[in-house]
Amino acid sequence: MQRKLLYILASVALLSVGWLGASGFTLLVALVPLLYISDGYSSSAHDWWRMAGWAALTFVLWNVATVWWIWIATPIGPIAATIISTFWNMVAFMLYHYISKRAPKSVAYTILVAAWLATEYLYIHTEVLSFPWLALGNGFSGSTWAVQWYEYTGVLGGTLWVLLSNIAIFEALKQRTKWPAVRAGVVALLPVVVSLVIYWGYEPQSERVKVAVLQPNVDCYDEKFNNTATRQMQNIVDLISQTPADAKIIVLPETALPDMVDDDEPQSDIAVQIVDTILTQHRPQAMVAVGASTMKEYDYGQKPSSTARGNVGGYFDIYNSAIAINGDGAGDVHHKMRLVVGVETMPWWFKSLSELIDLGGVTGQLGRNDKPTVFEKSGVKAGPAICYEGLYGDCFARFVREGAEVMLVMSNDGWWGNTPGHKRLFDFCRLRAIETRRAIARSANTGVSGFITSRGDVEQRLDWDKRGVLSADVEVGSRTTAYVTYGDWLGRMGLLLTFLGVLYFVAYRIRRKNHLV
Repeated sequence: MQRKLLYILASVALLSVGWLGASGFTLLVALVPLLYISDGYSSSAHDWWRMAGWAALTFVLWNVATVWWIWIATPIGPIAATIISTFWNMVAFMLYHYISKRAPKSVAYTILVAAWLATEYLYIHTEVLSFPWLALGNGFSGSTWAVQWYEYTGVLGGTLWVLLSNIAIFEALKQRTKWPAVRAGVVALLPVVVSLVIYWGYEPQSERVKVAVLQPNVDCYDEKFNNTATRQMQNIVDLISQTPADAKIIVLPETALPDMVDDDEPQSDIAVQIVDTILTQHRPQAMVAVGASTMKEYDYGQKPSSTARGNVGGYFDIYNSAIAINGDGAGDVHHKMRLVVGVETMPWWFKSLSELIDLGGVTGQLGRNDKPTVFEKSGVKAGPAICYEGLYGDCFARFVREGAEVMLVMSNDGWWGNTPGHKRLFDFCRLRAIETRRAIARSANTGVSGFITSRGDVEQRLDWDKRGVLSADVEVGSRTTAYVTYGDWLGRMGLLLTFLGVLYFVAYRIRRKNHLV
């Protein structure tokens, strides 16, 4: 009992390190203690439930150690995230445990890898109850030099590496012979060698565009909603005046504009007009990409969307949006595609809880885009991702498929306080840069603003609770990576292999029962 508890605590510590600011290389052995516990149990139903208890404890504590900070904004958030994440992890691991007692180890290991990839894929791509913060491949966000091959595999390639490494090291420790040890070393180290070859051989493209990112540093819990719109706009105008005269793109954070903007006619909003006037007078060659809450009203007889809200005056949708302001009025508007579950979107059976949750920006059931909108200035196309969209590789890939040559990220991270939350969200953007080979300019209200190269290196950063302006000559990318083309293909393979693996296991058990094997 005590030894198993120590094993569990070891797994939790090794799993958590990559989300707490240190290297994620501990993930390569993090599941070994859990595999040892599973190996020691029999095939009985009683032992299955005992293993399920230890596995659940491991995954729950892993969540508690890494996403506790959501509690600052809502007590419900970390509870929901823990339940959902633990469920997906349990599906994969307990399926492995069950099969490992009734079929050859090779079948069980195949199921473990395939099912884990499949469940992460489902967790990432489901529209509701999606919070893939703890996808194993995300644990290398602080060691991007080691995962340059994400441009081929996406973050699920990191998950595959972690699983194969744990299996190989576990078998090497069990067998204590030469070749399993050599195999484990190759599995753990070869991806790093490949990554370093890619990293040092990578040549960024020569075309550049001057981009400035602004960090207004507005207190989300006080200043943002208690300050007057005039003071907030004065802060923005002052920061724009500090940008370089040759800046072509100026990026402001999520929901930076204080007003609710008309989605059909954003140029009619006073805040938009103020920014437009500043550009016309002082930065005529620049475009401002700014976050705002926008509202679309439906005319009488016009069919509202499924997310529309109703009142006496009719139906309307509210969006978390990014607006392009070009000095000649507002242009394109992008509506956030991936909404934060429990804040910006709510499964119908949880909608009664929406008033209890507040994670920033506008809340409640929001409208969303099904397709990304790409902004363009001076011949350069920029993808305006909003906050949570930086967690999803496929979301960034969709911008690039639409022609984005530079990625912009607008965020409002102050709701979680000075915790690991905003730091990891910035680091995850480093993985997005590698997957798409697009440089990223990130503007946070407060949190971390900065520039990330297409190799995932941090070029400049402005940290928590600092107000200011950063500028850089950002690479304009035109290459298309395998990940952009094929998306999360490893996850789709995982789904197929899980299905085939389970079918094989069922056939194996039938043949064994009939004494055919």
